[in-house]
Amino acid sequence: MFDFTGKVAVVTGGARGIGAEVCDAFRRAGASVCVIDLLENDYFIGDLAKKEDLERFARKVIQEHGRVDYLINNAAPISCGITTGGYEEFEYALKVGVTAPFYLSKLFLPHFTSGAAIINISSSRDRMSQPETESYTAAKGGIAALTHALAVSLGGAVRVNSISPGWIDTHGNRFAGSDVAQHPAGRVGVPADIANMVLYLCSDLAGFITGENICIDGGMTRQMIYHGDCGWTLEQL
Repeated sequence: MFDFTGKVAVVTGGARGIGAEVCDAFRRAGASVCVIDLLENDYFIGDLAKKEDLERFARKVIQEHGRVDYLINNAAPISCGITTGGYEEFEYALKVGVTAPFYLSKLFLPHFTSGAAIINISSSRDRMSQPETESYTAAKGGIAALTHALAVSLGGAVRVNSISPGWIDTHGNRFAGSDVAQHPAGRVGVPADIANMVLYLCSDLAGFITGENICIDGGMTRQMIYHGDCGWTLEQL
């Protein structure tokens, strides 16, 4: 459906899960893909929380390709809570989840091509939470806000959008019963659901879309839940 032949896509956290699916989708569409991840991968192993790693990665991309068409800020921050997390853990999560996307956007700014796009992967946790998820939720809320700020600052040069995935099964499990029924779409999400939107937002078909956050969660954040309604019950532990 998409043809990205000759394009250069940069993907953070591309060694597994949603990031790996995004990389595969770009490659199938003809793009060259540059990955940075702490995990083993075929391009660059580095820590997104370290400024020097970001700079070395950016230099490698530009030296080898001379351009960037698409930057996908996908790497996931660690999750720690208010009672279990410390200063260092919270700071690290924000470095990975917010500072790195900002800094990579800045490093690549002189090298973005005409029609370039930045896609930030946020989360439905940018608007809802479970207990003890402060660092992850704060980082995801931060990157959602960073998205519209960058879209305004880079207007006319780079389109910037974000995607907020809900429950995405990255392990190939076969969910059934209540796990499926709680989704208005009737199933749990898969990485391709996110990758398809990434490619769409990078394509010319989305040329009039910028500054938006698109939630892909099977409708879960649109479903109102009350105790005693439609079989839902609240159990206080």
